[in-house]
Amino acid sequence: MGRLLAVVVCLALGSPTVALGQEARLTNIVITNTRDDLLVYLNVDDAFREEMKSAIQSGVPTTFSFYISLHRVRGFWLDKKITSLEVTHEVKYDNLKKAYTVTRSWENGRQHEVKTFGEAQKLMTDIDSLKITTLNQLEKGRQYQVRAKAQLSKLTLPLYLHYVLFFVSLWDFETDWYTIDFIY
Repeated sequence: MGRLLAVVVCLALGSPTVALGQEARLTNIVITNTRDDLLVYLNVDDAFREEMKSAIQSGVPTTFSFYISLHRVRGFWLDKKITSLEVTHEVKYDNLKKAYTVTRSWENGRQHEVKTFGEAQKLMTDIDSLKITTLNQLEKGRQYQVRAKAQLSKLTLPLYLHYVLFFVSLWDFETDWYTIDFIY
């Protein structure tokens, strides 16, 4: 069984599109493996602002999208894409139950019901043990690159709410692309 040699190099490409100087960013990115699979762990820091918290507690469902791709680095040739994933995390607040429901697409529709905003925030911003691909898709001794990015999905509100919730654009965010190079 091959062990994954990870050289974590996080390169931020592009510029963030965040308001008020608060920049959402990916942190604690770890690429590792089990006996059969390549896994990723990551967090998003500074994703929640007060406006977003207020909107969520008013019943506005909020979705984070995570884009993760795996490429084999080929020197003078274009990198070969092995896989590309998009996973989503959605939070909804139930005012009657006073509870948050978080659904993460990569957990087969499992719903987490939590009582505090802090717990909901952690579920929304963490990815742990997400399977990127099986190890039989990788060649030993080759260089690979995982690219990751997170984005708050744009809101689609009824027309009349766009006038009331004009501040919603202040809580849009998109992180930079981060890359992690490793040799398998």
